[in-house]
Amino acid sequence: MKENTHGGHYSQSLSESQLSSLRRLLALKKVKRQGWTRHPIPDEAVESVADHSYGVTLLSWLLCPPELDRSRVLELALIHDLAEIVTGDVTPHDDVPQEIKNHNELEALAELLEPTNQFGEACELLLDYQKQSSPEAQWVKKMDKLEMSLQSLTYEGDFSVDLSEFRHSSRGSLEALGLSQLCE
Repeated sequence: MKENTHGGHYSQSLSESQLSSLRRLLALKKVKRQGWTRHPIPDEAVESVADHSYGVTLLSWLLCPPELDRSRVLELALIHDLAEIVTGDVTPHDDVPQEIKNHNELEALAELLEPTNQFGEACELLLDYQKQSSPEAQWVKKMDKLEMSLQSLTYEGDFSVDLSEFRHSSRGSLEALGLSQLCE
């Protein structure tokens, strides 16, 4: 039974493989953002990649310029770090070349999403984000940097630690958003 136009019921039969894949996708909630772990922030306070992705998605939705395709922006925001369930949160301090990181993320996405029949669309979205091909992907990248910058300010206030390096690394995105004051 599928959903009708009056809000009726929708049911879909899922295979064990699909259910397993869906459960695995929720593991993003357990992957810690590694950049924060290099600083004296209590482990229980370090945000997960899912926390970060939620923040990026929320900022992308709230601040999306009207000329952009909001649905695509939200899809890009949701997918941009999904592969980290498999790859972990690779940071610039890991010295992994961007080409290798991108390749590993695409392979991980294939592994994660093949059972859901969403790999083709997800791969196209991730490639767009990685290559910054569309204005929507460029916007989401700016929101990624804004979220990280806002989180750094939150941690600074909560734990009296200097995290200005995160905002300085985001300077270009913050300036493009008219938020250069966050870099001070």
